[in-house]
Amino acid sequence: MDQIALISDIHGNIPALEATLADIRRRRIDTIFCLGDLVGKGPHGEEVIDRCRHLCTRTVKGNWDDFIGKATDNPTLQWHQQRLGPVRLAYLAALPATIEFYMSGKRVRLFHASQNGVYYRVRMNDPIEKHLEMFTNTEFTGNVFEPDVVGYGDIHSAYLKSFRHKILFNVGSVGNPLDLTQAAYAILEGAYESRKAGVFSVQIIRVPYDIELAIQQAVEVKMPEVELYANELRTARYRGLSAPPPSQ
Repeated sequence: MDQIALISDIHGNIPALEATLADIRRRRIDTIFCLGDLVGKGPHGEEVIDRCRHLCTRTVKGNWDDFIGKATDNPTLQWHQQRLGPVRLAYLAALPATIEFYMSGKRVRLFHASQNGVYYRVRMNDPIEKHLEMFTNTEFTGNVFEPDVVGYGDIHSAYLKSFRHKILFNVGSVGNPLDLTQAAYAILEGAYESRKAGVFSVQIIRVPYDIELAIQQAVEVKMPEVELYANELRTARYRGLSAPPPSQ
């Protein structure tokens, strides 16, 4: 059977990305799709972009990837923009919205946040009606097909939920997890690009990584808001708080 590793929300965290890629290699998975938010929050978005462009077969745009290239007077965003440079910012701006394919007869759709765009958030504990809406076609997704399986990132919390004939899952975050202090990614297993019904599975994988090294790298380059970043990595809570995050 074919395997596809799905990574998302790396947010410039190289130690977390390296640990995740090492686990993917250990499992001998050659195909990697990225569900967005390569940059922001962490210090090395430029390295993440370069590695993902080389290693990922397909990549979609996240909310950070979208707004990081826009004009701003926010000094933290300006710091990240300067490190990325115009070529990488142009790459992020050109990323597509969705990835769609058949796998073991199932119609699979992947995007960063939701069927309504990169800024419309759907959480694990939202009502079932909101979850079922994730399977609808919209102006954002286009109308290639109505999916049986939907996977996404954005909320930094991995989960897997099944409905009748449908599967919804979140791949979690590689570089800024907000459910537990380990990198997360997902694996799809089945017959890639096959419309014939067959064995299909979704796995959520957790990978320990060197959190203190990730924080030290941010300190070394004098990244703005480093203490807030450190609190998130150490506690798996947004800005170190216990309340649900308004935005990632």
